[in-house]
Amino acid sequence: MLTPGIYDAYSKGVEKLASNNHARHVAYGEAGEGPNQCQTGLFIANAGDFLADKALQEEIFGSTSLIVECSDLSDLKRVAEHLEGQLTVTLQMDDTDIDIARSLLPTLERRAGRVMVNGWPTGVEVCHAMVHGGPYPATSDSRTTSVGSAAIHRFLRPVCYQNLPEDLLPQALKDNNPLGVSRLMDGKREI
Repeated sequence: MLTPGIYDAYSKGVEKLASNNHARHVAYGEAGEGPNQCQTGLFIANAGDFLADKALQEEIFGSTSLIVECSDLSDLKRVAEHLEGQLTVTLQMDDTDIDIARSLLPTLERRAGRVMVNGWPTGVEVCHAMVHGGPYPATSDSRTTSVGSAAIHRFLRPVCYQNLPEDLLPQALKDNNPLGVSRLMDGKREI
């Protein structure tokens, strides 16, 4: 886990899930060694219990999963509507599930920052196509991402320089563009 605080929140979340009468414990992984090393967990609940019990709907950030058993497509849609904001959502499916997936996508797009099929949301890559954010509570600001080229908007703090002489401007803003950066000058793109 990233920090002792995240590890503590994870441990408390797993304890709460393990003590919930509506969640069946299926498996734990091996205990990690060293500080902040979590132990994976797997639990199962039925759709009716999930929908009735807000505690089952709370995210546990870390490597524990809750499988929600749905008896039909109607259950599945109701469960999807009750998901909190997530970083990712994955559909494990084959070609016969295309119509079901199509009917779920409008809901899942509102619930997660990244929607994937037949994959696992492990790791992130710093690239233009990566989004690692999502609706609250998965992230504090759903307009940005923590990873990928769009992350600059999350960590950027703009500064305006007004009437500064050329010698006081940062290199990227000097008239002759000594760094060769792509920039807008008077609304026109310079490369």
